[in-house]
Amino acid sequence: MEQTTSTRPRWVFTFRAGHADGSAADRNLLGGKGAYLAEMSRLGLPVPPGFTISSEVCAAYYELGRSLPDELRPMVDEALEATGRVAEAKFGDVDNPLLVSVRSGSRASMPGMMDTVLNLGLNDQTVEGLARRSGDRRFAYDTYRRFIQMYADVVLGLDHELFEEILENFKNLKGLEYDTDLSAEDWQAIVDRYKSLVEAELGEPFPQNLHDQLWGAIAAVFGSWQNARAIAYRRLHDIPDSWGTAVTIQAMVFGNRGDRSATGVVFTRNPSTGDKELYGEYLLNAQGEDVVAGLRTPQPLTEVSRKGSGTKRPSLEALMPDVFAELKAACAKLEAHFHDMQDIEFTVQEGKLFMLQTRAGKRTTGAALKIAVDMAEEGLISRDEAVLAIDPGQLDQLLHPTLDPDADRIVLAKGLPASPGAATGELVFDADEAVHLKGQGHTVILARIETSPEDVQGMHSAVGILTTRGGMTSHAAVVARGMGRPCVVGASAVHINLERETLTASGMVLHKGDIVTIDGSTGQIIKGRVPTREPELSEDFNKLMRWADGIRRMRVRANADTPADARQARAFGAEGIGLCRTEHMFFEESRILAMREMILAEDQDGRRKALAKLLPAQRQDFIALFAIMAGLPVTIRLLDPPLHEFLPHTDEAIADVAAEMGVTVPRLRRRLAALSEFNPMLGQRGSRLLVSFPEIVEMQTRAIFEAAIEAGKTLHSRVIPEIMVPLVAAKPELDIIKERIASTARAVEKERGTSVAYTVGTMVELPRTCLMAGEIGQSAQFFSFGTNDLTQTTFGLSRDDAGRFLGEYAEKAIIQHDPFMTLDPAVGELMQMAVERGRKAKPELKIGICGEHGGDPATIFFCEKIGLNYVSCSPYRVPVARLAAAQATLGKGVTDN
Repeated sequence: MEQTTSTRPRWVFTFRAGHADGSAADRNLLGGKGAYLAEMSRLGLPVPPGFTISSEVCAAYYELGRSLPDELRPMVDEALEATGRVAEAKFGDVDNPLLVSVRSGSRASMPGMMDTVLNLGLNDQTVEGLARRSGDRRFAYDTYRRFIQMYADVVLGLDHELFEEILENFKNLKGLEYDTDLSAEDWQAIVDRYKSLVEAELGEPFPQNLHDQLWGAIAAVFGSWQNARAIAYRRLHDIPDSWGTAVTIQAMVFGNRGDRSATGVVFTRNPSTGDKELYGEYLLNAQGEDVVAGLRTPQPLTEVSRKGSGTKRPSLEALMPDVFAELKAACAKLEAHFHDMQDIEFTVQEGKLFMLQTRAGKRTTGAALKIAVDMAEEGLISRDEAVLAIDPGQLDQLLHPTLDPDADRIVLAKGLPASPGAATGELVFDADEAVHLKGQGHTVILARIETSPEDVQGMHSAVGILTTRGGMTSHAAVVARGMGRPCVVGASAVHINLERETLTASGMVLHKGDIVTIDGSTGQIIKGRVPTREPELSEDFNKLMRWADGIRRMRVRANADTPADARQARAFGAEGIGLCRTEHMFFEESRILAMREMILAEDQDGRRKALAKLLPAQRQDFIALFAIMAGLPVTIRLLDPPLHEFLPHTDEAIADVAAEMGVTVPRLRRRLAALSEFNPMLGQRGSRLLVSFPEIVEMQTRAIFEAAIEAGKTLHSRVIPEIMVPLVAAKPELDIIKERIASTARAVEKERGTSVAYTVGTMVELPRTCLMAGEIGQSAQFFSFGTNDLTQTTFGLSRDDAGRFLGEYAEKAIIQHDPFMTLDPAVGELMQMAVERGRKAKPELKIGICGEHGGDPATIFFCEKIGLNYVSCSPYRVPVARLAAAQATLGKGVTDN
């Protein structure tokens, strides 16, 4: 797409069936909605004409203090005139009025987070023209009341519930149940009441000038980029504020024109399972917001889904076979064109199909894997593209327990299984309260009649979501699938009383705080807790991971301190242990007493005697790990924390330990005082502790070497442990400890009559270590970045205390991410410096990362960029790291850091 060569900026881009100024490649400028409407138009699909105002205007709008630039008005007028010509109507014409929708559209999908205005172009005169033109007065006034309600909410700032209250009261007084039961006269009366409400609330009548309406709607949609729910959604999904939104204005087509009209949503494959089948819903005689809002329960699209659901209401396939056939062909064309599963909105106006939107469909992780693998095997995409198609972070959803199918359960009700997985938590009925309770450490299930975009933070805070209304494409369903939250919707047998905060089903009443379980795979709502089972990973998962393993350059290890951790890591495909924290082994009840004896000892001999009691257990720990890893590398970190962490601190605990050890309370208190530090994180720990207490090095390395010899006999191959010295800041520290390790190795070799092989490296946790990496690298055989401490020491803050203000820092844009979750750029720069300087001194220097960042995809992309050999993470993050490392090899994220 070419920009205009004149000095006037080009901000408006038109589209119609068979022609468009833009294309899918212009997503950044036109937003996803505008770009894909342009692409569908180019493909010749039946797209109502319209135009998109680019996201550049969004930036200008905020630069001008939330005001639209004057240069935009003539561009919009010209495009509106062109849209009318194609639609064979005219904006503001009292006899043949053009009605338009005004919608947001960022380059990233943000479903329901920003505002939309439909049916714009109606006032007291044009509504009569619409009635005459359509020959349906009821339709015209139904459309007018929809417009007043939506415009008053989005542009004028009135609560939409005020209008709903008028409508519900009117229906109750007349004994009517459904909106479709209202006559033309009924809708005209409601329109009058709506206008009276606006005038009463705002002190001026509902706006009748159509161009003022349009300008107000455009400004409101741009303004919604900075509404609270959009800001919260962007923060949750790492979408930059600077992207802005485009605004698309499109000729309205009407699904509420009678029984030959409908509106619906269709996915080209099942977004819950990934099966290759059309999946969706529609409503007869309705507009699009009726489907998404979940106010009416939709009907199934296909005969297969109708039979599966047991409903007697006809499918679109049976009711309008020609329209369905055209829709099915369009779905196939779009999926083949975009090489991805599509989420499509459509409207049928008096038997004619119109395509309103397409975008990559949100899907569960299991479905994403199946779709990617199936499309690769169908030849639609390559294996590399299949690997790139999966968000690594989403794999976490597959790796945790599900409900035990054999467990007893009290099923309260069953709804629609909108997002798979199971969750148990305390019932909560308010989104804000869900956020509050999560902050206090509670696990909650958010139960609502239906969700709205304002609930998004509460939905993210909940472990599961339940609604009594809505279908499989309702707001709750779409957002929950995107977040990976289990979700059950449309549970019509459940009654929720928001005022009393109760849930009633099957004759039972549950209150706020009661425990409930939902199964998003079956739709069951269950009273109380239900036992779980470990997940069974699908063949699609295994196949995609094999493809990823064949692509990636970096190795993936696990942080594992116990045999159980090590076995789980191996099951998830770990290629070794990148961090074994030996201090965790000393906290076991059978060992802590000997550890405390060592700390209380008055001299080195006393410490050696106490440590000798720990040696057999420590040796067995390492034998188990070496056996499970079966020749894969195992990196063992020597003792890191300060000694006071192994001692009691409360009066009661001090008295108990003193009695258990046979020492006096005053003696124990004296030792505690001697070990006390003002800032233990920066005190005598790591290499500083090992320099002062070399006997700890001797015991631990003896246990390592003896275990390596024993395990080697069983495995019939040599075990070569990697010994990591923590918190090294200077080369002499490492040299002193290395010599102690070497002398222990020589002693073991002499005693056992065999040689031992090993390597010694350091954990890089301090800015000084990065700066001195060239010198330290002369002594080290490997580096491993401990990014938890490196982040703390770079920022000069404590991870345990930072939670108090990091949220505020994110809100104020001081930081983009929690630096303990995603690597901070400054920490990354230190890492890059250490890699360059270390390898300058020793080109073959092996370098990895073993902090929590090792399982973060964005950090893994950076690790590929700076040439690390491996990443190491928690066992449950190993599949995430394997996939992210493959994507990094393919270039994803590597050029962006």
